[in-house]
Amino acid sequence: MVDPAARPLAQAFAAFDPARQGITQYRASLAQLFPASAQAADTPHEERMITGGPGGKQLRLLIHRPQQAVDQPLPAILFLHASGFISGTPDMFSKANQAMAQQHQALVLSVQYRLAPESPFPAPLHDAYAALAWLVKHAQELGIDPARIIVMGESAGGGLAAMLALLARDRGQYRLAGQVLIYPMLDPRTGGVDAPVQNPTTGEFVWTASHNQFAWSALRGEKVDEAWQPYFAPALAQSLTALPPTFIAVGALDLFLEEDVAYALRLSRAGVPVETHVYPGAIHGFDFVDSAVATQYHADLAAALSRLLAPTPED
Repeated sequence: MVDPAARPLAQAFAAFDPARQGITQYRASLAQLFPASAQAADTPHEERMITGGPGGKQLRLLIHRPQQAVDQPLPAILFLHASGFISGTPDMFSKANQAMAQQHQALVLSVQYRLAPESPFPAPLHDAYAALAWLVKHAQELGIDPARIIVMGESAGGGLAAMLALLARDRGQYRLAGQVLIYPMLDPRTGGVDAPVQNPTTGEFVWTASHNQFAWSALRGEKVDEAWQPYFAPALAQSLTALPPTFIAVGALDLFLEEDVAYALRLSRAGVPVETHVYPGAIHGFDFVDSAVATQYHADLAAALSRLLAPTPED
């Protein structure tokens, strides 16, 4: 069932297991698969350090811009990286983010949010919200249009993007123009005995049920404070009304298929404009390989980003 082009990816990740390897070795193994992480300095970008969330923690941001000068405010993409809430850095996606900034004439701000288990929830959400607040407050300095900010994330980053959209909606301080959720990690039940659906065709490759349960346990820590419980698992949020227009993409063989499609349906029932794609033969991370399916996904994503970042009629 697996797209032949994605089989090397599946094989490369076969030995990865955070529970067996331990967090330090798992992170090191992952970093070796992302050569861009060692070349981020060669990709045009700016770095900023800001105060992120309670406790005055320092938060590192990477900023990517179009190379040519633009004489009007840019739209902005707040990007949250992948890797299960337990690993990864924005540097790993630096080249892709620079290409996205260039293609869409947008500012892309990526966030080095804190990781579990050292910093369990809500630490990464505090960091994401601090980055959004900084982006809005410094819109004029950065040359962006605060009415055209979207949040985007992949895998755990997609889950964090969904958490951020819920928190931003409820606090009412900042308005998001859209959320782009790429195979987002939304439901801590997935892969466990209490999963709403047990799909035998999903989750065999790259990110498995055991990976997922390990990562959610690390993110949860000892206990999630009751005040933050509504944001811990977007799939369990009571209401999805008034969320921004949403793009969701997931592979048909991805562990997150069921939770992502279910979330899309709930968004639709809540009156949220939603575009959803399920890609045949696609495993978790399928977009990192050169294939016809990945090419179609990139075209779908580019079209969605163009729409979400476009000026509104009143602009």
